[in-house]
Amino acid sequence: MAAKVFESIGKFGLALAVAGGVVNSALNNRLDAGHRAVIFDRFRGVQDIVKPIIFDCRSRPRNVPVITGSKDLQNVNITLRILFRPVASQLPRIFTSIGEDYDERVLPSITTEILKSVVARFDAGELITQRELVSRQVSDDLTERAATFGLILDDVSLTHLTFGKEFTEAVEAKQVAQQEAERARFVVEKAEQQKKAAIISAEGDSKAAELIANSLATAGDGLIELRKLEAAEDIAYQLSRSRNITYLPAGQSVLLQLPQ
Repeated sequence: MAAKVFESIGKFGLALAVAGGVVNSALNNRLDAGHRAVIFDRFRGVQDIVKPIIFDCRSRPRNVPVITGSKDLQNVNITLRILFRPVASQLPRIFTSIGEDYDERVLPSITTEILKSVVARFDAGELITQRELVSRQVSDDLTERAATFGLILDDVSLTHLTFGKEFTEAVEAKQVAQQEAERARFVVEKAEQQKKAAIISAEGDSKAAELIANSLATAGDGLIELRKLEAAEDIAYQLSRSRNITYLPAGQSVLLQLPQ
């Protein structure tokens, strides 16, 4: 009797193996590129049910927003863009331990965990000035963490980084104050330059007056006569260019030119 039971079980196992091979062959013919299937066997009494679970193994994007705190206790809003895909050889473990919606269960939690850990090492100013370093540290730590769940991260990048309202207003106020200080410094420097220019001009006028006085003292009335001639020459040149000026010979009156 026992031999018959073992024989029946052997035949049943062989039938399952053959059926599984047929289904697997059929699935391989119908799977799209970049997809893998996990065969799930479940028994109900002596019946067998074969259920294929299809996984997309291509790299897919996902944005994960996180609110965390910096080293100086400033609120930071960060959005991380991740390109991920599962390791094909670990699909059975992913399905049995996590489920088909593994990305929904794993990525938000580990992303929040890593971001909180990394951002807490930097203050708000460093997060702005050393953004590349922060992004690289997040990428390295998150890639290592995701590997423990059978996930590959092809790319990790910070796409959004802002701070709380109070900090943003404080930064803007500081920038305005710096601009006002720069403007005030420019006004002071301009006034100093104008003052220097006025001093230099006054010194030049004083020196010119001194030279003229010395010239008058040594040359007598000759310099004054020279200046008179120069002034008369300039006046004559200006008058010659005017259309409303009429020249008369010296000693003649305008009335002499009118009809008698």
